[in-house]
Amino acid sequence: MRFTNVKLFAVDVDGTLTDGRLLYGPSGVSQAFSAKDGAGIMRLLENGVEVAFVSFRDFACTRRRASDLGVKLLCLGSLDKAASVKELAEHLDIPMASVLFMGDDRKDIPAMEVSGMSACPRDAAVEVRDICSVVADSSGGAGAVREIAELILEDSGE
Repeated sequence: MRFTNVKLFAVDVDGTLTDGRLLYGPSGVSQAFSAKDGAGIMRLLENGVEVAFVSFRDFACTRRRASDLGVKLLCLGSLDKAASVKELAEHLDIPMASVLFMGDDRKDIPAMEVSGMSACPRDAAVEVRDICSVVADSSGGAGAVREIAELILEDSGE
């Protein structure tokens, strides 16, 4: 699979940008994000590829991570990820064929099906791995997003 035309990389958060664990404490929910994934996202943004976080949940820590990386496109609290991805592409005037969606669980499948390309971490649900354009060698929250970011950049000549 070649990613030469990716203009929008839309990424699920829980289980893709994180390992899927939610840490509950007195001040709310915390998530752990990979510095490697963050570096990959920043390189994509520097090279003109739009990045969006698309998640069923809307946590302050996700918003903080997006801000730290310079990700401005957020669809948090999304009940329909496919519709969210379509709206993002329309807003950016990007054809769906140039959208890559990366997720890990069944609820991500509709967004993958409307996108031109799809990817998932190694530890994604079997149903997801079966339909993805590419499966990363790494697990969610452990460099899988960086792997896909590097493929995008490599295929675009960066």
